[in-house]
Amino acid sequence: MLFILACLNFTHILDFMIMMPLGNFLMPHFNISARYFSQIVAAYPVSAFVSGLIAAFYVDGFDRKKVLLFAYSGFLIGTVCCGIAPGPGFLLASRVITGLFGGLISAQVLSIIADIFPYEKRGRAMSAVFMAFSAASIFGIPISLYLAKIISWHAPFIMIGILGAFIIPMIAKYFPSVSGHLEQAEAERVSGLKNVFKDVFGNKSQVLALSLSGILMLGHFMIIPFINPYLEFNMGFSKDQTPMIYMVGGASSLASSFILGRMADKYGKLRMFIICLTLSILPIFFITNVASAPFSLVLAVFAFWFTFSTGRNIPAQAMISTVVKPAKRGKFMSFNSSCQQLFTGLASVISGFIVTQNESGKILRYGYVGFLSATIVLSTIFIARALARKQNLQ
Repeated sequence: MLFILACLNFTHILDFMIMMPLGNFLMPHFNISARYFSQIVAAYPVSAFVSGLIAAFYVDGFDRKKVLLFAYSGFLIGTVCCGIAPGPGFLLASRVITGLFGGLISAQVLSIIADIFPYEKRGRAMSAVFMAFSAASIFGIPISLYLAKIISWHAPFIMIGILGAFIIPMIAKYFPSVSGHLEQAEAERVSGLKNVFKDVFGNKSQVLALSLSGILMLGHFMIIPFINPYLEFNMGFSKDQTPMIYMVGGASSLASSFILGRMADKYGKLRMFIICLTLSILPIFFITNVASAPFSLVLAVFAFWFTFSTGRNIPAQAMISTVVKPAKRGKFMSFNSSCQQLFTGLASVISGFIVTQNESGKILRYGYVGFLSATIVLSTIFIARALARKQNLQ
């Protein structure tokens, strides 16, 4: 089950991640500004926020496998539409479609894991699925950028669509029904629109969990859309070199995910979250402020950053998953996914308003984005501590 979820997550995450490093292909190809590019990036998470919010009212009334199949099929259709986009307007609309369906996927994946694995083993289960992020970085992004270079920027999206066509039959044939939450009493599930908001926003633990999830995304994704343009246009690295940062960074997080997941189970989720988060702050200042550095040093910094950025997410999601009962978990995880998507979109829009380009194409004021990102991420320590106290977690 975890293998199938990891395969699905690989394509889902790759579709979302590949848009950002394609910036140095898309901006000159369509002759669009950094601000318009940030809007294309933001289209996916904002539409995913809307669909996830709507799904929260209904998702716990269905088998999670059926919801996952429906969402993933629509997501692949949107991805293929991105691959055939003739212009920036069509691409923007396609990202909206992809986001509408993609917004349902993360919530279902996390709900399924939380339904099946007890809290004591959830760190390891979460790390297995988060390995998809590492695999997307190691294999997906470098291969996608290589295809973009030798064929066109359309190729990565078509590749994801082809991979997804093989994953859908795997889900249909081998993935079991996940409907245990339907067997619980009706009173334990969502009974109306008022109860949905009351259950979530009237519960302090759930509000803290949503805040932790959303603000982490806000801080993290502020710097990501302009990493590749900054590396190429400011630091002078070529399109042959920049994919290596994702490969090395992904390999580092892949190697460390299981270790950090087990350490979170053994030594406490909150403790590991604080350690990993603190260490993940340090590389942000290098990434956004250094104008010249050896490529080997850049690779080392990104490996360090990928490792501890992934490491903080594993215990964070394990802590977040404790705030609801199984019968209402799909609803809450939909809210959680929507919250993440909303703040991811806001991060891209905010950085797009701060960052500018000069006549030669260099990225300006990226350092301001880095300082703001680090401050926001650091603030989540206080939220995580409050959540741990409320839930009596270690």
